[in-house]
Amino acid sequence: MNGIKGLIALAFGTLSLGVAEFVMMGLLPYIAKDFDVSVATAGHAISAYAFGVMVGALALAFLHKFKLKHIVIALVVVQLAGIVNTSFANSFNILLLTRFISGLPHGCFFGVGAIVAQRIATNGKGNSAVAIMVAGMTVANVFGVPLGTALAHSVSWRVVFYLLFFWGLIVLFSVIKWLPDTGKIPPTTFKTQFKFLKTVAPWLVLLATFFGNGGMFCVLSYVSPILTQFGSLPLSYVSAVMVGIGLSMVFGNLMSGHLADKLRSGKVFMYFHIMGVVTMILMAAIGFITPIGVVLACLIGLCLFAVGTPQQVSILHTAIGGPLIGSAMIQVAFNFGNMLGALIGGVPFTFNLNLGMVAIFGALLGILGVVCAYLYQKKYELKCVEIYKQQQLQTSSN
Repeated sequence: MNGIKGLIALAFGTLSLGVAEFVMMGLLPYIAKDFDVSVATAGHAISAYAFGVMVGALALAFLHKFKLKHIVIALVVVQLAGIVNTSFANSFNILLLTRFISGLPHGCFFGVGAIVAQRIATNGKGNSAVAIMVAGMTVANVFGVPLGTALAHSVSWRVVFYLLFFWGLIVLFSVIKWLPDTGKIPPTTFKTQFKFLKTVAPWLVLLATFFGNGGMFCVLSYVSPILTQFGSLPLSYVSAVMVGIGLSMVFGNLMSGHLADKLRSGKVFMYFHIMGVVTMILMAAIGFITPIGVVLACLIGLCLFAVGTPQQVSILHTAIGGPLIGSAMIQVAFNFGNMLGALIGGVPFTFNLNLGMVAIFGALLGILGVVCAYLYQKKYELKCVEIYKQQQLQTSSN
């Protein structure tokens, strides 16, 4: 029972992080008006958060001597500080700083949370446990972001962060009360944590994440203008489509966790990367005509969140001696992939190319991800999993 409560506490945390990260997309017009800046300039608030995610993730290297539960509690406190200061920001520069602070615990939370979820999971259910933790992020996309956008429209964008602060207090209480003490990571030195990076396996997982996820983000970043301009979808239907994509993400996350417990995690994320590439090729070949384009967009959303849990688990399998560093680097790879995908996906808009090129560019990136995933699961995964299991048994006996 404590294990289930612990996973719920972690899911509460990822829900908070998910809303904090993604709600800004719907708030940009209101923030731009409030601080008298352009919408493009207001978009820097998204970049500031992403930069915080990457910087914060690397800070995990210095936390290896602390208990995992204490790290999680500290991360929640940092996020609370960022959120409350965002709600009271009186200048745009202050807002950028508070968004950076809010992003700092994001990658760390997912990294440490994945290790904790694996430790409190019942035998053979590690992937499902991580999927439950990640479920909070998918719920944020389905309900939190649309609700936050509606509140900004009807009341104020600041109200979103007031409510998010109170939710953060609930997260803090649940972590303190429900998250079991799973100890520390195995004793190591700062330098030893990076030793696993001398092997090929973790780099294949990281590159599969970078290219594969980036390819899918290439399409999802511009799904609204693609479906409305290229697929003739009425603008009033976009919100409903986004909810559909969000629900697909929830389903993809939970389904992949279950499959990865039965199959190998590397094989599962390879299959979903292949599915994502095929879907993008179909988009380019068939077009984005409604309702086909909507179905294909939902499939991309499903694949994007179906690869997340098995990627997180796979990096733990390869990061022997440095699980915190591995967990941090998978978050960096994910965020850099998202940035790359959004950048490349914007090229057809910038140069007035056929919007079908967005899907082609995404598929090309995805193919690189598939190659890396195939090499990992074919040549390295079995050995990595065996070594990881031996280490876990040794840690348990100690």
